[in-house]
Amino acid sequence: MTVLIAGAGIGGLTLALSLQDKQIPFRIFEAVAEVAPLGVGINLQPHAVRELTEMGLADRLNSLGIRTKEVAYFSRQGGYIWAEPRGRYAGYNWPQYSVHRGKLQLMLLEALKERVGDDVVETGRRVHSSHDFHDGVEVVFADGLRERGQLCIAADGIHSALRAQYVPGEGAPHWGGTIMWRGTTISEPFLSGATMAMAGRKDQKFVVYPIEILPDGRQVINWIADLSKPAEYLWNREDWNRQGQLSDFLPLFADWTFNWLDIPALIRGAETVYEYPMVDRNPLDRWTFGRTGLLGDAAHAMYPIGSNGASQAILDARVLTRCLMDHGTAPAALKEYESIRREAVNRIVLANRGDGPDKILDEVATLAPDGFAQISDVLGEDALADVAGQYKTIAGFDVESLNARPSLVG
Repeated sequence: MTVLIAGAGIGGLTLALSLQDKQIPFRIFEAVAEVAPLGVGINLQPHAVRELTEMGLADRLNSLGIRTKEVAYFSRQGGYIWAEPRGRYAGYNWPQYSVHRGKLQLMLLEALKERVGDDVVETGRRVHSSHDFHDGVEVVFADGLRERGQLCIAADGIHSALRAQYVPGEGAPHWGGTIMWRGTTISEPFLSGATMAMAGRKDQKFVVYPIEILPDGRQVINWIADLSKPAEYLWNREDWNRQGQLSDFLPLFADWTFNWLDIPALIRGAETVYEYPMVDRNPLDRWTFGRTGLLGDAAHAMYPIGSNGASQAILDARVLTRCLMDHGTAPAALKEYESIRREAVNRIVLANRGDGPDKILDEVATLAPDGFAQISDVLGEDALADVAGQYKTIAGFDVESLNARPSLVG
């Protein structure tokens, strides 16, 4: 009955915790020798926070990050466009959190170790392929060793070896033409102290939000500077550890000093800056291949727009757990999981390519390229709210639906 999980990222660890809670046997394998807190800030939407809460992780999550109060949009000149509340401030029964991605991963890992044992994640075991036999699946590792179980779940990320096996010839991730420079800076709070702010437009955008409150009242501020590049630009393979150079992007933000935030100073205050291409994967017409199924970035890597990547991986894990409870560790469970999740998440991948809710920045920049005195002179409130409402419906986290639906797992 054992479920073999390839990958101990956010999706794989959430699945392991969820299976453990429902007493479904599993083994989880991770390629690296030691899980390290890589990455910078991410956001967890209320629909994902609900799942972690039901798994008994609410207190840990609350101590880890900041409850996001609002998302606010600004022009390239720093002019206020629009803001909307988030999480409990918007009427959800659960908050939205801004957290450090690596610290979230380590929190999930620590919770799993406490519930199962320190050796629950088998590290240094890179999955190479999987193969069905008459009543199970065999996983082959890079070193040639093999393990058998009933199902295999590929939670091994955007460069999934198992996805490559079952979707041969796909090649490198899809690049949409944007390079991101990311960093964290210790600074004084800005705006509400729990605001996620976005300024500019698609080809030159700055995203900023706090992810930690320090004892002295200052905050760890996560920021992302986006710049579009021509199609022939030779972007490097994405790597959370590749350091970026300020000279490659800071000059283009040198005059972005607003009355609510000094962006050049924030950039210069970062201890380290990382360069990362904005990439995703093309939506697939199937996620399941016999006794092997894809989950998280292995299934639906998406642009970091709309704050949805990690949240969707968590939802994958919970829906799959429900399907395993209903169908047992059999291919029918994977088929049911795919039927619930694949088309819905594929729509989010494509919506993010269209810049998701951030497209309001482009609309305003087109209508008022030199700025404005009042946003009402450019767009009405209804038009602004409609953009966010459409994306919430696509992403499946409009307030009424989330609050009303029953538990995914029970």
